[in-house]
Amino acid sequence: MGLPLRITYNDTDLVYQVNTSPINKTTSELEILLNGETITLQKDERSVWIQQGNGPLIDPELAQALGRSVSLRFRM
Repeated sequence: MGLPLRITYNDTDLVYQVNTSPINKTTSELEILLNGETITLQKDERSVWIQQGNGPLIDPELAQALGRSVSLRFRM
């Protein structure tokens, strides 16, 4: 994708990029570049976005907010 996207979380502006392509309604895993670090998010059976794999640990609520933001932007 490559376009920088913004999200405000806990009164802090964050810039991220989505490195997953293509994104459609069946996408359940996202690769996101946040602060120069790659983070993998996966949608579980309850439709909650959780962090998977290696990389820096982020707040679970931030992971959910990022997943929700991508879902709304790309109409997943």
